[in-house]
Amino acid sequence: MSDRVLRGARLGGQSFEDERGIEFAPRQQVAYACPEGHEFEIPMAQEAEIPLTWECPRCSGEARLVNGAEPEAKKEKPVRTHWDMLRERRSLPELEDLLSERLDLLRTGQIGPPHLHRRSKSRAKKSA
Repeated sequence: MSDRVLRGARLGGQSFEDERGIEFAPRQQVAYACPEGHEFEIPMAQEAEIPLTWECPRCSGEARLVNGAEPEAKKEKPVRTHWDMLRERRSLPELEDLLSERLDLLRTGQIGPPHLHRRSKSRAKKSA
């Protein structure tokens, strides 16, 4: 078994191909700076679309392109609550009418769990 092992080779460690005869795409160095003061360069292809931000390799912060335009601020939607969505569909007088209708139904025992219904005096006497 030991006579079949390639000496000096590591599994997945090295490629035995060389770079002769390979023509690389034209490249450019793109400079970034993060708020912590770290500056670094990334090699990119000439025709690549350059991102305005890049993750800093030292502090993992968001680095910005040196001499680049400011990234567009993301438009944040305001938080819509259940009440906001309800108010889009109904007016306050409509909501008050609905509330009074539902309370009347609950009081008469037509809706809701049985333990919340008010017993009439005649029903209380029959059960006793």
